[in-house]
Amino acid sequence: MQWTRNYRPNPERDQAYKIALIITMIGNLLLVIGKVTVTYLTKSAALYSDAANSITDLIYSIAMVIGLWVAIQPPDLSHPQGHARFEPVVGLVLAVMMTVAGFEALRNAIVRFISGAQAIQFNLPTIVLLGSAAIKTAMYFIIRKLAQQTESISLRIAAQDNLSDILTSIAAFIGIIGSSLIQPFFDPIAGVLVSLWIFRAAFQAGKESISFLTGAGANSEVREKIVQTAKSVPGVKNVHHMMSDYVGPKLLVDMHINLPNKASLKEVHAVEDAVIAALEALPEVDRAYVHVEPLEEDIASNQKEQGQE
Repeated sequence: MQWTRNYRPNPERDQAYKIALIITMIGNLLLVIGKVTVTYLTKSAALYSDAANSITDLIYSIAMVIGLWVAIQPPDLSHPQGHARFEPVVGLVLAVMMTVAGFEALRNAIVRFISGAQAIQFNLPTIVLLGSAAIKTAMYFIIRKLAQQTESISLRIAAQDNLSDILTSIAAFIGIIGSSLIQPFFDPIAGVLVSLWIFRAAFQAGKESISFLTGAGANSEVREKIVQTAKSVPGVKNVHHMMSDYVGPKLLVDMHINLPNKASLKEVHAVEDAVIAALEALPEVDRAYVHVEPLEEDIASNQKEQGQE
């Protein structure tokens, strides 16, 4: 008896994960070192907020390494369906850490505002923020491409976080410029705006991760795509039941299809295997379970014939 699901190694996915993790770790480490150093020297609230966000980025990078390593492990007796659900756990951890960073950034900005803001000269902080935006822009495009290749929720959230970081760095940059040229309070105000961006990104990451962890179903577009894929398989007469729910970042599909009542056992088995293969070839689907039933009109016809007899 087989106790675990069939495991299909994916070396291309594993290599993409490795590249993404290396880029994320190195990029975030460099940004943390630069921002923390300059924040200490300048006391900028806007840059402090941005540095806090980068520190959480580095922490979640470490969580990603652990989480993705677990997620790609083959099924075993403790997890016979595989370990894919560990990946959205990484996304949820990211959301929690981003929320903590948002509160810390907001607290610091408020303290700076109450104590009296000071103008920040646009020299070293400006260079750091522009450099940060440039690094995060490159990371965003690279990680987004790898996320599309792997259909990874963790990498997708990481890419979205990089995009948010670009915007928060720009907000911090505007705050520093404004504090020097217009009004010192521009700096803590920018710090508040940065914290709001962090909260927004955390909410989106948490919402998506929770939906994957709690078994949310596919949207209407994906559901229709799944049904039409099954119907396109030769021999399938109808799909009268389809249920999908997320098991980790991909879907588990439970489907009932109709075949002619007179189909042989060999024909039924061949069509069933073909439908499973077609469904599992879809990028959104992890695995599919297909049940074969006779056409309703065939059942009615048989009942009628038996009644006449």
